[in-house]
Amino acid sequence: MPPLSIVESALELPVRLLHPAARPPERSRDGDAGYDLRSVEDFVLEPGARALVGTGVALALPESLAGLVLPRSGLAARHGITTLNAPGLIDPNYRGEVRVILHNAGAERYAGEVGDRIAQLLLVPFASAALNVVAELPPAPDDRGANGFGSSGR
Repeated sequence: MPPLSIVESALELPVRLLHPAARPPERSRDGDAGYDLRSVEDFVLEPGARALVGTGVALALPESLAGLVLPRSGLAARHGITTLNAPGLIDPNYRGEVRVILHNAGAERYAGEVGDRIAQLLLVPFASAALNVVAELPPAPDDRGANGFGSSGR
């Protein structure tokens, strides 16, 4: 795979605005990895509640990329607002509106407005592999094997 700077400069991400209040995903600063996604609707989240919030944008991701919808750290730290299925996955063949499942894990009611930044979009390359069902897996390159949750210590 070529260096990321070459891949990034060669990529284009077609974005369709589906709503009058929609804005294209945008990075706040040069060098940011995530593109901010904004709400096209007002919404209220009571503590413990969730809502499916529209962004008013549709994407045509290149076939080699997937989009991950991630929480915004400021919303999470200040208000307990996160994305419920973090990360949300946008497949490259999806062409519908990007919508975000927001969850209020905080103790207070949260009211969002049209234009608020509600999540981030991270573009990531992925690989598809042909699956091969086997009777035994090859050994791990180290001693981890099937050791999982908590096996590396505290």
